[in-house]
Amino acid sequence: MPHAHATQRIRIWDLPTRLFHVFLILSVVGLIVTGEVGDDAMRFHFWLGYAVLTLVFFRLAWGLVGGHWSRFVNFVPTPAHLMAYVHSLRNKQPTHFVSHNPLGALSVLVMLFLLLVQVVSGFMSDDEITNTGPWVALVPSQWVVFATEYHGDIGKVLLLVFITLHVGTVLYYKRFKNEDLISPMLHGDKVLPNDTHDSRDTFTSRLFALSILCASAYAVYRLVNMV
Repeated sequence: MPHAHATQRIRIWDLPTRLFHVFLILSVVGLIVTGEVGDDAMRFHFWLGYAVLTLVFFRLAWGLVGGHWSRFVNFVPTPAHLMAYVHSLRNKQPTHFVSHNPLGALSVLVMLFLLLVQVVSGFMSDDEITNTGPWVALVPSQWVVFATEYHGDIGKVLLLVFITLHVGTVLYYKRFKNEDLISPMLHGDKVLPNDTHDSRDTFTSRLFALSILCASAYAVYRLVNMV
């Protein structure tokens, strides 16, 4: 085999990105469960909402300064790249990507947006019984009514539908395209050509990520305690 085609294990997903996925999944599952249970579980629902917002803030920042393949600039497609990918799907031409494919990249952005809107709507929600978001006293009553309806009905359904589609797509790729998207997100590596750019994942970069996480948590604390 020519040297140009030699492959090796390349670090694609740095540890902070992988941990982000794990904690986000756990937090979202916790939000769904506590939201359905209600009553005393709502205390944990609020805390999990704050955790999700912290993680979203972290991912937005890490998308700018994180490991190579965690940066938005290296996986979010341009319109031309997106159209080319859609064209390849129509023509059944298999195309492999180092990180997310163009549609997967867009799904990352949509997920972050939906989570951000869901948490912010929760901040302004009021069930008029025992649970009141931290921003209810700061916004007009019309906002509270809309946010409460969105958070409890519209946003929740949108998230559940999107999560179901996301999981279904991952399983589809594994079953029918023989492309495992899960394992690399767990251990961080893919077998790729030697000249593939790897992601920085050092002790120093992980400490840097931790500092960003702490800053994100502090930002959420300030937002929660604006009154």
